[in-house]
Amino acid sequence: MEYIFTVITLFLAELIYFKIADRYNIIDKPNERSSHTNITLRGGGIVFYIAIAIFFIASGFQYPWFMLGLTLMCVVSILDDISEVSTQMRLLVHFGAVLSMAYQMGVFGLPWYYLLVTFTVVVGVINAYNFMDGINGITAFNSFVIGLLLLFVNHTVNFIEQDFLIYALLGVAVFGFFNFRNKAKCFAGDVGSIGIAYILMFALGLLILKTGDFLYILFLGIYGIDAVWTILRRIYLGENIAEGHRTHLYQYLSNEVGYNRLKVASAYAVLQLILGSLVIYVTQFESHVEWWFAIFALTILSTVYIVVKNHIITHYPVKKKEERPLDVIRGGAYELERKKVS
Repeated sequence: MEYIFTVITLFLAELIYFKIADRYNIIDKPNERSSHTNITLRGGGIVFYIAIAIFFIASGFQYPWFMLGLTLMCVVSILDDISEVSTQMRLLVHFGAVLSMAYQMGVFGLPWYYLLVTFTVVVGVINAYNFMDGINGITAFNSFVIGLLLLFVNHTVNFIEQDFLIYALLGVAVFGFFNFRNKAKCFAGDVGSIGIAYILMFALGLLILKTGDFLYILFLGIYGIDAVWTILRRIYLGENIAEGHRTHLYQYLSNEVGYNRLKVASAYAVLQLILGSLVIYVTQFESHVEWWFAIFALTILSTVYIVVKNHIITHYPVKKKEERPLDVIRGGAYELERKKVS
């Protein structure tokens, strides 16, 4: 019954947020780097934070330092969705939020290099997750799969309160209802992509610390392959990796090849489910078997990725998005959305 009540609450919260976003024009305007052509409400991923906030209250305020960090992350991210926040301010808040997460996980009681690894991995994953949020459904579906994998492992390892993962999945499911569509009702925004990345990294970090098995990082393997190889290619081309772009493989598949975005997002999620399931299976073996599996899996995935991406770049010209009339805003985002490409 509590889960049904939570789902209803999350739906109502999302609908209320839509009214606020429409009223104050918290919208995502298509531009040259966008994969969408319609003006869409931004920040619908705030429901991830609300779901965890409900868990936090219902659980008697478990994981308070994590909740503090998540709140810091989401506040600066929603402000950035509304009106751009300076890079220095974002970095300062992110630094404090990651330290708060590390303290909650007990990393401060371990050798200093654990904190360094934690900080590097968490910051890297959060930024990669943010950049990978580029087409309808990809954040929702992949986050749901990763949450399910963590939930499955938690039944035997018990590394985190089970309801934490359940409430997070409920938030992802509600967001997915509005986002996993050919014409999305909303996008996650920074508050969503960064928020869910922070949530999943906290759970994944606890799992790795509890088991001492870093192989579980491959629960993020499919996202990681696309993010890392895209960054390396952009560095090779002399591009600024901090700037927005649409050169990830999933973007090429959607924009240049023309595959349905929901099918592309589903393919990423299914591949992650397969990889994550193999990871769970392999963790029962000795560490040298795990290492060989990781090397083999990453080599195969990287090879396929590079071959497919190079084929697309060679055979499909990059399409330029048509300009849309965005100069007049009346009656909020939905009035603006009625303008069509001529």
